[in-house]
Amino acid sequence: MKFQLISVSSIFNLNSRHNTYLYRNFSMATQTLNSAINGEVVDDDDLLCSDAAATSSIIEKEGERQPLGLNCANGYLKGEARIERAWAHWKKLGEPKLIVAPMVDNSELPFRLLCRKHGAQAAYTPMLHSRIFSENEKYRSLEFTTCKEDRPLFVQFCANDPDTLLEAARRVEPYCDYVDINLGCPQRIARRGNYGAFLMDNLPLVKSLVEKLASNLDVPVSCKIRVFPNLQDTLSYAKMLEDAGCSLLAVHGRTRDEKDGKKFRANWEAIKAVRDVVRIPVLANGDIRHMDDVHNCLEKTGADGVLSAESLLENPALFAGYRTAEWGLSTAGIKEDGKLDQAELLVDYLKLCERHPVPWRMIRSHVHKMLGEWFRIQPSVREDFNQQSQLTFEFLYDLVNRLRELGVSVPLYVKETQEEAVSPNGDAA
Repeated sequence: MKFQLISVSSIFNLNSRHNTYLYRNFSMATQTLNSAINGEVVDDDDLLCSDAAATSSIIEKEGERQPLGLNCANGYLKGEARIERAWAHWKKLGEPKLIVAPMVDNSELPFRLLCRKHGAQAAYTPMLHSRIFSENEKYRSLEFTTCKEDRPLFVQFCANDPDTLLEAARRVEPYCDYVDINLGCPQRIARRGNYGAFLMDNLPLVKSLVEKLASNLDVPVSCKIRVFPNLQDTLSYAKMLEDAGCSLLAVHGRTRDEKDGKKFRANWEAIKAVRDVVRIPVLANGDIRHMDDVHNCLEKTGADGVLSAESLLENPALFAGYRTAEWGLSTAGIKEDGKLDQAELLVDYLKLCERHPVPWRMIRSHVHKMLGEWFRIQPSVREDFNQQSQLTFEFLYDLVNRLRELGVSVPLYVKETQEEAVSPNGDAA
């Protein structure tokens, strides 16, 4: 019996309404699950983009265990031994610094592989609902696969019950490098479901979630958190997670109420303070828009790696040194690349989707993100795209060709090399 790991954007509260993009994704995923359970189809966008049975990426059978090299549950490890194991595992993975953050309906396998092709060194799955994942085979097998090239991999769950979380985690631990607990989702639906950042109001429960996994899994446990308004509360929180058995901590430098990333800058100082008080690897999340941000964040926080989310959706080649016009046109020493652009990245993504099927709604979302600036130049093409109720790969490849034939060209930008920055007579260009 083949075991196919599926990570759909978390599915909760079908009847509640929320107008943000994130909620719409949750709602669509909820409809998809309910329809699959009943053997119905609600929308063409909920269908897989090709025959999953013919292209399944998982070959391991349920119950088999892949060797991790450090196979031993954390339970009997205390103090220094636990810290040493956390670092041994991180070093075994190559200490990845450039990491794809978990994103609802957007950090699925084809997109992760695209980012890995362009510099990403590790990636998170979208958040999975631990109860539904543990109970429902259709949920597990519907929307997300992984493959041997998809490592290092963090599989992220939201949860509020330790036993349920452990049951879900045991199903994925052979296929990942960390089981991650989402303690940072700030959306209203997380409040209603009592998970994510709203568990910051119940730290004993958070501690029990971490302890349950750390004491029973072979694979290490990681946590992704947001900061408290009060720095000391954040530091106490981080230390509590480490003491409970967390082997790696990803810190989003915004509070639970700071949902707008453009309005609120990430607090890198708070991330640095966490880095200074814990002894496990720490990842920084927030305001990673291009590689200068990567270098500045690593220097200012002392973090062991960075996560990027929204910026990667528009520019999956961010970690390869490419940047969009927003961060390229006004920056000294930056030039137009002329080789790679978002249309080419989209074509690569579509080819990956043909190999690793995902629901069309995920593909539709990525087309909007990657071709957003192209559509602004030719809004009639965007209109045609939006009116296409049933997508096909042929339509999407033709859409890219049509934009190019209309003369649309939105370049990506890269840093000039040292030779390019100096004129032939030795003066600065």
